[in-house]
Amino acid sequence: MTLRLPDAHGTLRAYEPRAEPRAALRTPTAAPAAPLTSRTVFSAAHVVADPFADGSPDAPAAVDWDATLAFRRHLWSHGLGVAEAMDTAQRGMGLDWPGAAELIRRSGAEAKAVGGRIACGVGTDQITGGPLAAVRSAYEEQLALVEDVGAQAILMASRALAATAQGPDDYLEVYGHLLRQAAEPVILHWLGPMFDPALEGYWGSSDLDAATATFLDVIAAHPGKVDGVKISLLDADREVDLRRRLPRGVRCYTGDDFHYPELIAGDAQGFSHALLGVFDPLGPLAAEAVRVLDTGDTAGFRALLDPTVELSRHLFQAPTRFYKTGVVLLAWLAGHQRHFTMVGGLQSARSLPHLARAYELADRLGLFPDPELAEERMRTLLSLHGVTS
Repeated sequence: MTLRLPDAHGTLRAYEPRAEPRAALRTPTAAPAAPLTSRTVFSAAHVVADPFADGSPDAPAAVDWDATLAFRRHLWSHGLGVAEAMDTAQRGMGLDWPGAAELIRRSGAEAKAVGGRIACGVGTDQITGGPLAAVRSAYEEQLALVEDVGAQAILMASRALAATAQGPDDYLEVYGHLLRQAAEPVILHWLGPMFDPALEGYWGSSDLDAATATFLDVIAAHPGKVDGVKISLLDADREVDLRRRLPRGVRCYTGDDFHYPELIAGDAQGFSHALLGVFDPLGPLAAEAVRVLDTGDTAGFRALLDPTVELSRHLFQAPTRFYKTGVVLLAWLAGHQRHFTMVGGLQSARSLPHLARAYELADRLGLFPDPELAEERMRTLLSLHGVTS
């Protein structure tokens, strides 16, 4: 049946949903698929809210743990790694540290049970500021938990450090302290202010060239403790320049949700691995594309992944930090959860025309395992906003 979807001007237009999903979509299994070989690929996964919890806007996040863990099994079933407790999981936007800690414990145990790869975010969201010693202690507490569950650590950018640091030397001191005590090589995460305005001036400068120099100084001082770096600046040229300057053996994980196909494909001088929020809704298709790349078929990889960029750019359009709303919408439409409700009520952070366009772009890509279910749920959402068939 035809849907009437609102555009950015409020005009309703007819859209005919597709009848079949992509062939790569399949029912999740208990054990992960064979690992991807040419690239290391993590999907930063969202959390599923508990819509029946009797909470308030100021109460701790209520999470549906069964649905949240089931979604991680879905990602593992396609051979993807899970990047846990990252900004995609609403870290710092509804999910506090106690909630993130519980998420890390549960997902770490689930990863062990099914043999899935997992890396977890280490931050400082127990505090909002304070002296550098407090920032170090907050990082240390979270690093200890992540290592205790057997997960790889991702040292996330810290709002508290950004508010406290007086310059590059403070970043060198804090990160050097953490890298010296890390049991295993970590991933360093540089999240730009487009994802979190509180991180403006990270690494001690708003000048990105100066910030990059400090970032590279941190890595150069401890190359054996850095597995890789995750760059989320939405600047492909800067990422390519940085990855060419990394010490041998240190990976670059793209976090660029605008240019990921070209960055993962790479060039004659190298390529990026991936740690991406958009690989939450694109999980099966992303895995299919990387398996094609595993055979050496770069053109086939680009043919599969390039058409997804329009959807990704739509989801991550400014204000970029609200991309999670579109991600959760698509999880609901795809049948991974029973509702379109988010921690902190962020399901209201995007307009109906934005959500309608996300549905259309995802449907055209064949991302919904059950297109009829997706159509029915989208029709319900439209009717709640006053759109009649």
